[in-house]
Amino acid sequence: MVAPAVLRALRKNKTLRYGVPMLLLVVGGSFGLREFSQIRYDAVTIKIDPELEKKLKVNKITLESEYEKIKDSTFENWKNIRGPRPWEDPQLLQGRNPETLKPKTT
Repeated sequence: MVAPAVLRALRKNKTLRYGVPMLLLVVGGSFGLREFSQIRYDAVTIKIDPELEKKLKVNKITLESEYEKIKDSTFENWKNIRGPRPWEDPQLLQGRNPETLKPKTT
């Protein structure tokens, strides 16, 4: 068996006390990250249901299709309406003049 003096010396050794756990954490973390990052690439190769794939292809919205929708729109009478802040009531703001919502100072 190991002498008590040797065990006491090993406990006081800073390399064994702090270095070895740190080294185990770094090496173990590397292997752990490798496994978690592999999930990302495995998820790409998973095949989805063909019916769902057809449905997604039919409902594909592109930038060009959205441009064609608004190409002929006129923006001459367009008005910028600000959305409600988290503490404001959304129904109160719809269609109201923002100047009337400002607090009155006397």
